Amino acid sequence: MTRRLRFLQLDVFANRLFDGNPLAVVLDAVGLDTDTMQRIARWTNLSETTFLLPPTQPAADYRVRIFTTHQELPFAGHPSVGSAYAAIDHGLVESGKASLVQECAAGLLPVQVVGTGPARIIHVQAPPARIAPGAADLTDKLAAALHAPLDPATIRLVDNGPRWIVCDMREASVVRGLHPDFIALASACEQASALGVCVFGHERDGAAAMAVRAFCPSENIPEDPVTGSANAAIAAYLQATGGLSAYGQRYRASQGREVGRDGCVEVSVDPIGSAITIGGACAIGVRGELLLQDIR
Repeated sequence: MTRRLRFLQLDVFANRLFDGNPLAVVLDAVGLDTDTMQRIARWTNLSETTFLLPPTQPAADYRVRIFTTHQELPFAGHPSVGSAYAAIDHGLVESGKASLVQECAAGLLPVQVVGTGPARIIHVQAPPARIAPGAADLTDKLAAALHAPLDPATIRLVDNGPRWIVCDMREASVVRGLHPDFIALASACEQASALGVCVFGHERDGAAAMAVRAFCPSENIPEDPVTGSANAAIAAYLQATGGLSAYGQRYRASQGREVGRDGCVEVSVDPIGSAITIGGACAIGVRGELLLQDIR
């Protein structure tokens, strides 16, 4: 017997195709078990695939499960933004609501919706970040892997669902010029039990204030095009280290040019409650059905 599941593929953090981070969304995931979801995620072979479900908590508008090709994540940024966009597009949430609540393994996360139709912008609040004091023991390994000098004071471990090694490279030109050793980076991530390494630097010209790159070689993603959770982790890092003043409470980050993308993440840090929000546009490229046969 074949089950037909509504299916989307869209680019997140871009207002046109081929510039954002691709995401696969299965819209009718009721009844799918974890193993089947993981197998679908391996089949789509994207950095993440999400599955939309009815909420289990009354305060939530919808529920999402997020999978890489290897594992389920409690939270990820571009899957959360893209899933909210898909839920609105397919009428899975009340039409016209400007405020939604996403249920995921990381908890209940506020979602703000600005605009309508293709111009719609989605802003998702990231889970609170836990920041470990320096990661001095990683400095030499990371410096060798990135082929760039590093100050131990500029490295932190930030956990906001996934765990990131965050490195401040100071200048965007340094960030954009990196040619990492991915095998060595994977080893550093394994040592730190981290999903990946994200680096950032100040952009002096152009529409963005920051250049970002994120490397997840242990997930078979040498470089992720545009990464919401990494950008939220960077904002938490700046907030904790007093570096936010260089960028402001609201700033724009550029990510993806080095892999042929040109994504844009809007980052906001609440000056009162310290909540971090990441947002952006989406562009749908594929609408169709996933024809799921009995795969047991």
